[in-house]
Parts: sequence; structure tokens; C-alpha cells
Amino acid sequence: MLNLKCLSIVESKGALKDIPEGKVLINTINAHSFNTAQKDEGFAEALKNGDYLIPDGASILKACLWLKAKSQPKERIAGWDLFEYEMRRLEERSKMSANKGKAMFMGSSEKVLSMIRMRAATDYPNIQVITYSPPYKPEFSIADNAAIVKAINEANPDLLWIGMTAPKQEKWTYQHWNELNIHCHVGTIGAVFDFYAGTAERAPKWWQEHSLEWLYRLCIEPKRMWRRYVLGNPKFIYNIFKEKYLV
Repeated sequence: MLNLKCLSIVESKGALKDIPEGKVLINTINAHSFNTAQKDEGFAEALKNGDYLIPDGASILKACLWLKAKSQPKERIAGWDLFEYEMRRLEERSKMSANKGKAMFMGSSEKVLSMIRMRAATDYPNIQVITYSPPYKPEFSIADNAAIVKAINEANPDLLWIGMTAPKQEKWTYQHWNELNIHCHVGTIGAVFDFYAGTAERAPKWWQEHSLEWLYRLCIEPKRMWRRYVLGNPKFIYNIFKEKYLV
């Protein structure tokens, strides 16, 4: 089980600059992932033991305030915000170097990854983009895991993005953390792969600013998202009430 009031959560976008250099695992948390972690102990363990947790949802901010939690995040930090911040930082750093920085995208399909490579070549000309598309299956074999770890270690990136949807991406990264011989920030950012590739549409600015990005996604993908939001939002409220009064 995951208790929100005990978690250390990054409090603002400005605090991203305080994340130290080196091997650092950054995960996100929102209402859906909080709900999922209540019954998935491996997922809860991954979220609790990562180095940094960013609040990807206004519901997390409000719940932390109401619970008088250890952390009191002041603003939502979406996976997209983390992605843009880290990529811009690496691009600026690479401009001052004789060698290009390396960003690796592990996850998703080759189609999506090829679109990421094309867009990044324009957006971040001083970053070399390396990609790896893992097998599309519910669980990886021992050989699959070994191949992924080997590809990451051989690439030795300056920035590593993992995109396999939650909770798979967080659990995989946490389980294989000690096998990754890298010294960079690692972010589990799921849907950002599709947003950046253009294969999925992110909510317009107004919806984002009014904490309605979830409603926009529900409107454009009702068959895929209705369980997450129509059933998940009341479930989140129930879980927060349970933590407040029963835990």
C-alpha cells in the first residue's frame, strides 16, 4: 500500500534544478498511479524507493494539502514538464561541448521512436538520440531484460527516458536499477513518448491550466480512458479518505 502523506514529492518546477547530477531515478505520481499502487505492492515499492517523485496531477496537490502530508507540492509537474526541462538542459550543455549529448528513449514502437528521432533532430540539434524498442509483451523474458540492460549500458546516455506505460515502466526500472551502469537522470514518462512523436494529442493549454487535462483525454479517448477517470476518480477520493481516517 502507498501512503501519500509519507511520500517525498517535488514541490515545484523550480525545484527540478536542485536534482543533483549522476544516477537519479525520477518517477511521476497521479490519481491513477496512486490507485494502482494500493493493490500492486511492486509498483508501490518502486514509487516509494525512487529518488524523486513529481506530482503529475492537481488531485495529488489537493490531497497532500488535505492530508497535511510530509510534502506540500505547490504546482503540478507533468511528465512533459520534466521532459522539456531535462532536454533543454542537455541541449544547452551540449552546445558548450565538443561532443553531442546523448538521450536514450527506451520503450514504445519503432514507428513512434522514428518520429521522436526526426522531431528531436530539429528541436535538439546538439543531442544524439538513441532508441530501443523492446518486445511488445506483458512480461519480458530473462533474455529480453538482459538485452535491454545491455543496450542501455552500451549507449551510456546522458539522459534516459523509459516509456512503457505505468506501472510496467516504474517496476522494470526499479527492478533493474542496480544492473544499469549509467550516471544520468532517468525518467519514467510513459505517454510523453506519444505526445512528442505526435501519435497522441496532449490537451490544449487552457485545459492544462485549469486542471482538466484528464477530462480532455476522456473526451477524445472515452473507450480507453473511461475506467481510469469515471471509476478511478471516485476511487481516488475513497482511497484518500481511507488514508485520512483509517490508516
